[in-house]
Amino acid sequence: MDRRKFVKNSSLFALSLAGAKLANLTFSPQTLAQVKELKFGIISTESQSNQRPIWEPFIKALSDSIGLPVKAFYVTQYVAVIEAMRTGDVHLAWYGGKSYIEAAKRAKAEAFAQVVDTEGGKGYYSHLITNKDNPIVAEAKAMGGDKYVIKNAGNLTFAFNDPNSTSGFLVPSYYVFAQNGVDPKKAFKRLIFSGSHEATALAIANNQVDVATNNNEALDRLQKTNPKARANIETIWTSTLIPSDPIAYRQDLPADLKQKIRNFFYNYKEAKVLQPHGWSGFAQADDKIWNPVRELDLAKKILELENKENMTAEDKQQLEQFRQQLKAIKSN
Repeated sequence: MDRRKFVKNSSLFALSLAGAKLANLTFSPQTLAQVKELKFGIISTESQSNQRPIWEPFIKALSDSIGLPVKAFYVTQYVAVIEAMRTGDVHLAWYGGKSYIEAAKRAKAEAFAQVVDTEGGKGYYSHLITNKDNPIVAEAKAMGGDKYVIKNAGNLTFAFNDPNSTSGFLVPSYYVFAQNGVDPKKAFKRLIFSGSHEATALAIANNQVDVATNNNEALDRLQKTNPKARANIETIWTSTLIPSDPIAYRQDLPADLKQKIRNFFYNYKEAKVLQPHGWSGFAQADDKIWNPVRELDLAKKILELENKENMTAEDKQQLEQFRQQLKAIKSN
């Protein structure tokens, strides 16, 4: 990644967090009943310049429906939306599964809706991708992209999306690496976190890395925004089905406001506004829908600890905690 871009993105991220914390100086859960404006957090799956045109019509429709001004909250990293909801500077948000379970754990996030794709589906897939002209394509597809990456990691450059991305980090981290006892931080010739699905896709399209993570929804979106780049990308591995994205609000929003928000999402079907997102609408949902993501997150952590050569007493204690947490989720 270009160092100047990294510094710029880091500065923007720091400013977004600072803004959230400053806002929190005059905001507390007790004043939510008097809220006069809502902020809607949007995870950074692609650049703000691409996100804004497709999100603003939706934000306006939400504002008109609930009778309150709603402003979009764009960020450069997923964690900024989680942090902003924690401090109260974001009231509701579009998350991925991994970022949602983190927000539910530490930011009072409560899922109430799940996106539905244009074919009525409530799930999507994680991918490993490479450039179609990369010499590894034929062998990787023949062997299985995950197996090829594990076998040849020392000769490859690799890009994850964001540490709080489900398809861009958690899913491949578990299925490709943790299950095979491989630490990606040590395995590759070079490993980067590019920040968004769009960024990993462009890194592949421009031959900046050998292999990267992505998902089918983001690649479909890239077909619309940058078809030339999409034409350069080849999929070499596909995951099992992942629950589609949640919409969540803070638990302590007023009940009547929550009802207005739910009514909007459950009934909104405007195709010209939803289709650019790859959606047909939203289904009613609750927190448990994303328990498979929690299980995956815990299973990954358990495997990573079990694969450590020399576990400390602290590691063993944490391992037992993770096992108990996983058992509790499975028993619900």
